[in-house]
Amino acid sequence: QVRLVESGGGLVQPGGSLRLSCTASGINFRIHTLDWYRQTPGSSRVLVARIDSAGGTDYGDFVQGRFTISRDNVWNRVYLQMNTLKSEDTAVYYCHVNRGGTDFWGQGTQVTVSS
Repeated sequence: QVRLVESGGGLVQPGGSLRLSCTASGINFRIHTLDWYRQTPGSSRVLVARIDSAGGTDYGDFVQGRFTISRDNVWNRVYLQMNTLKSEDTAVYYCHVNRGGTDFWGQGTQVTVSS
């Protein structure tokens, strides 16, 4: 059974930082690409960052060098370090993996950027 559990969200002031974590189980973690998506009410989920099995990364255009995705293949975790947060980064952030053509999602963690 594939399970993704996110943590690390919360309320932060503009310009602040947060680090999100996602712990995966039920997959051969080291061979999979892992993603972070985010979603705001009334909108579709959009890709924030992606890391492949070799550590190659990709980011949404809106990230503009502020976020860093990383992975720990020992503890089966993927991280999203978010710096210089803006109010428009407010969203629910989801961890995602595709295994065998099936998408799996975590429950999401709320990030709110507000003064």
